[in-house]
Amino acid sequence: MVVIPGSELLAATLNVVSQSLQIPVIIFLLIFAIFAVFAFGGLISDYKTRVRLTRNYKEELIFSLVNAEGVSELKNIIKGSKIYDSQKEVLLKIADSHSLSDESREAWALNLIEEEEVVMAKSLEKVDIVTRIGPTLGLMGTLIPMGPGLAALGSGDVTTLANAIIVAFDTTVVGIGSGAVAYVISKIRRRWYEEYSSNLQLFVNAVLENLKN
Repeated sequence: MVVIPGSELLAATLNVVSQSLQIPVIIFLLIFAIFAVFAFGGLISDYKTRVRLTRNYKEELIFSLVNAEGVSELKNIIKGSKIYDSQKEVLLKIADSHSLSDESREAWALNLIEEEEVVMAKSLEKVDIVTRIGPTLGLMGTLIPMGPGLAALGSGDVTTLANAIIVAFDTTVVGIGSGAVAYVISKIRRRWYEEYSSNLQLFVNAVLENLKN
């Protein structure tokens, strides 16, 4: 077998780099696992306190917002509604902009909606990172210890191989498990945020319609 000059040095360097990543990978996997547990607990808590609006209630609220007489009545309807406080805040800001022109008010309303969407997107970023990176780190945690383990097998050291396999399996389970939990959380929260954004758009349009009259 022909040995390319310098290949052994490159292989040794690559092995050092690979093995040096094992501890950081395990640390990040533990962080992801803890994050997934807390995120799931937050999901359950938000589910219990989530505002559920029926179709009839939304219809009644929209008609009330459109037909309100004066800004004062409009603001009272908003404050007394069952929607989220953050939605009330957006609607009240729009109601307070009654002195603006229609074009400026619509631009202001659009900006407020976009700000809400940015907040929702930021809340999903961490979960999405765990969803994508968790399984990848799990795979890295599987492959890194297998090199020394197979080398130990060649020299008859079964104990080192067994320890390497245990670490490999544990990191795989933690990585895939964290990613799976984060994926479920992301899907559910994204559906909630889409509903939140859709309802906010309806209510904003109703307030804008009232202020045009």
